[in-house]
Amino acid sequence: MAKQLPARRLDGIDHNPWVEFIKLSNEYDVVNLGQGFPDFSPPDFAVKAFQQATSGDFMLNQYTMAFVIIIEPAFDCYEPMTLMAGGRPVFVSLKPNPAPKGQLDTSSDWQLDPTELASKFTSRTKALVLNTPNNPLGKVFSKAELELVAGLCQQHDTVCIADEVYQWLVYDGHQHVSIASLPGMWGRTLTIGSAGKSFSATGWKVGWVLGPDNIMKHLRTVHQNSVFHCPTQAQAAVAQCFEQEQQHFGQPSSYFLQFPQAMQLNRDHMIHSLQSVGLKPLTPQGSYFLIVDISDFKSTMPSLPGAVDEPYDRRFAKWMIKNKGLVAIPVSIFFSRPHQKDFDHYLRFCFVKDEATLQAMDERLQKWKAELQP
Repeated sequence: MAKQLPARRLDGIDHNPWVEFIKLSNEYDVVNLGQGFPDFSPPDFAVKAFQQATSGDFMLNQYTMAFVIIIEPAFDCYEPMTLMAGGRPVFVSLKPNPAPKGQLDTSSDWQLDPTELASKFTSRTKALVLNTPNNPLGKVFSKAELELVAGLCQQHDTVCIADEVYQWLVYDGHQHVSIASLPGMWGRTLTIGSAGKSFSATGWKVGWVLGPDNIMKHLRTVHQNSVFHCPTQAQAAVAQCFEQEQQHFGQPSSYFLQFPQAMQLNRDHMIHSLQSVGLKPLTPQGSYFLIVDISDFKSTMPSLPGAVDEPYDRRFAKWMIKNKGLVAIPVSIFFSRPHQKDFDHYLRFCFVKDEATLQAMDERLQKWKAELQP
């Protein structure tokens, strides 16, 4: 009998850092600020919509190697997805520019090098993955930055896959611009959205893709023969949520206005609290997340337990879980392997949490601060 070997495209993608950190978190008494899920209920209208969808119309329960440029840091599923599809990931990194002295760094300080980005395009480039607002940085790409990406996509006849699941979560007056809205981009862009992120119901696992039919028809073929579809009731509930929001859109009663206003207060609370123990937050323009710079800890606590080749932020995150009872995600996991050592001094925190969780965080941080006193 011939040996049964796994497909080569699976090499190196079997390790899941999320499983590792979730398992470790479950072994300790911690405040989980790592995973990106709200620990409060979705808005009442969303819950009501789901209840109606599951108890109303009974029919809803029935059937109804190309090169891919990935701008990093990026959600860690992009690379294995590209490999599983038979593509080759090509990475280009956002790089930080220090803020003026006395000011907090922000996610907007992380910039693309236009020359480096242009150098990644070749005749074999078929797609580019863009995430704005970005996870983990919280960076909202400016119109000028999007125009740079759009120009290169058009010049090289490249499809843009725009992950815009945090489109409604922008802060401080920033505006989310969809790259598909720029001249010449609708016909080459797939725009991805998420009901889970939009309506604080991440367990629903409902999303959507917008784009031209000549591309969408291929996506539908793959979807039909793999995932097929998600529960019909959840889709019906999402439709009702949008109908509800459409009645209030642009008004003070709009959930898409109220929710980011509330989360901006959470963000500012977390930034202030994290600073109390010497962590250096970067102010995000959008998303669920902020990152903190732990360079000072890397200098004063360089020899944390862990494997020799394990990035420092992973070792620090494990140390923090075990010794401080706080969970964050190491930012190096959002970078390709060759770049992880260059970005191993950041952690990602999620501030889309309820008041009780933030209070528990404050208590852990106050205890940590007291331990720092001479």
